[in-house]
Amino acid sequence: MEKTVKIGIVGVGNIGSVHLSTLAKNKVKGGVLSGACDIDAQKLKALKDAYPQLSLFEDYEDLLNSGIDAVIIATPHYLHPIIAERAIEKGIHVLIEKPFGVFTKGGEALCQRARDKGVVFGIMLNQRTNKLFSLAHELVKNGEIGKIRRHVWIITNWYRTQEYYESDSWRGSWQGEGGGVLLNQAPHNLDLWQWICGMPKSIYAICKNGKYHDISVEDEATIFAEYENGATGTFITTTGDKYGTNRLEISGERGSIVLEKGRLILQRDGQTPRTFRDKEYNGHLEIVQDFTNAILYKKELLAPASEGLKSLEISNCAYLSSYKNEKVDLPINEDEFLGFLDIMQKNEDPVSKNETDKPLSSTYQAKWNTNW
Repeated sequence: MEKTVKIGIVGVGNIGSVHLSTLAKNKVKGGVLSGACDIDAQKLKALKDAYPQLSLFEDYEDLLNSGIDAVIIATPHYLHPIIAERAIEKGIHVLIEKPFGVFTKGGEALCQRARDKGVVFGIMLNQRTNKLFSLAHELVKNGEIGKIRRHVWIITNWYRTQEYYESDSWRGSWQGEGGGVLLNQAPHNLDLWQWICGMPKSIYAICKNGKYHDISVEDEATIFAEYENGATGTFITTTGDKYGTNRLEISGERGSIVLEKGRLILQRDGQTPRTFRDKEYNGHLEIVQDFTNAILYKKELLAPASEGLKSLEISNCAYLSSYKNEKVDLPINEDEFLGFLDIMQKNEDPVSKNETDKPLSSTYQAKWNTNW
């Protein structure tokens, strides 16, 4: 008999419903949809109509106690590590949506607890499955362009309308979301940035809150990074550019790598430039499959949860740097960041918060994988 993993889902909003549908259609080999949880009664009713045999719960504790082997957590950001901790304590394997949470404090201890319990703990960094980014990772890792000197990522095509921020009451606020473009959209890119180029030693950032939208968190950010080997990096992102750009340029001692418009161009001293083209992929499905394989066959995760802490630390440092208007060294002072977060939450204008849930248009459904 084929081995299977009974998987439950906490949170069936925009992305949680995608995971649910994927599992329900048996697209994950070895993965079986065993239950779902959401606090929204209307969502549960719709699920009951669509999947009459599926076990449904309003309280995630009831789902965790229902006999599942693994859980996918697709809730608002603050709840990711909280629910993950409860699942890990019960010996349940965990796959969290990005970001890891809102702050890094306690994150490494949670990852260690998962290791101690023998629990697979992954994170939905789905753009790692993109063949061009994985190729760039390998090229840099193998020294194909020599020591990195400079890199620049302009990733400004995360465009979002005001409608998007009003689609859920938790979006666009420090109390509900815990951050803006760096915490919601760009974690994918921050992860790939550090996965390919490494973690910086210090950061100076400028984050603009509500520059393009009626929100209290940042919808534009520029990060300047310095590295131990003397390299420098720049990362520019926003949700305010209707016609944005996605271009990553890495300059090394012996060559360069440029990713743009679905192509990777590799140039090395004395050699003809080589071009590699993007291939179709389904990042969310591939990460769920990778997670299931890790449970069934003890395979190494492509995106362990501990990796999610790295991109989160970069965004935490960027927020702190922008607030203080000075360079911030890594590793971050976690208590200082929590103090900053407390200030931002307390000073938040309640008028700017979204109070009612509105349906989200299909405009954003195609933007979860790489958008060139």
